[in-house]
Amino acid sequence: MGKPVLMDFFAEWCGPCHQQTPIIDELKAKMGDRVDIQKIDVGVDSEQTRQYAARYDIQFVPTLVIEKDGQLVRKLVGVQDLGTLENILKPLVEQ
Repeated sequence: MGKPVLMDFFAEWCGPCHQQTPIIDELKAKMGDRVDIQKIDVGVDSEQTRQYAARYDIQFVPTLVIEKDGQLVRKLVGVQDLGTLENILKPLVEQ
């Protein structure tokens, strides 16, 4: 079993994204390398960004996508607090 992946879809111009960033940073500090955290700037037009946005139907930022072993676990739209993210991720790292 692989470790869970948290994808943080954000844009530099997005105010709520700037509120989410320190929460993601704190999550990384607490969970370390047990979770793979990826930041994806949807404000940058690239083929990879378009593919991710289409695959996960990203319409608003911030959006957090959590996967484990290539399977979607949760998609969260809007700013999420640390407790919510820990409650979702802790059981996934303990599997």
